[in-house]
Amino acid sequence: MVLYVGLGNAQFGKKNSLHFKNSLSPGKDLSIYCTFNKESLGNVDLNHGETYVFSFHGKFDFKNKIDCNFRKESFYAKIRAFESGTGAFDHGKKNFWDAREDGIYFTHGKKAPKLEYTWIAN
Repeated sequence: MVLYVGLGNAQFGKKNSLHFKNSLSPGKDLSIYCTFNKESLGNVDLNHGETYVFSFHGKFDFKNKIDCNFRKESFYAKIRAFESGTGAFDHGKKNFWDAREDGIYFTHGKKAPKLEYTWIAN
């Protein structure tokens, strides 16, 4: 039996996951730097067409937040990639982020991705 809790696609006892995809034009790289509750998760570089998946359990903090900086050439976007209440209630959420030429798109995987953030020139 699968127990669904909260909004989106959360499932109790499952790890949360962030899926980052580089859908920029061929030859354009994407650099992503993220923090989890202000602790560094490091940097990931994606070539055109590559996807990176980060899986984790929520921490038992008041709020769980993952903030990321996306960079392509001389443009950047700051996004809130994940936010929830305490780790006890948000397991199994899936957030899909897709970097495209006009900005960063988001979906939980059930609907078509929507433009959430636009690129900012350095």
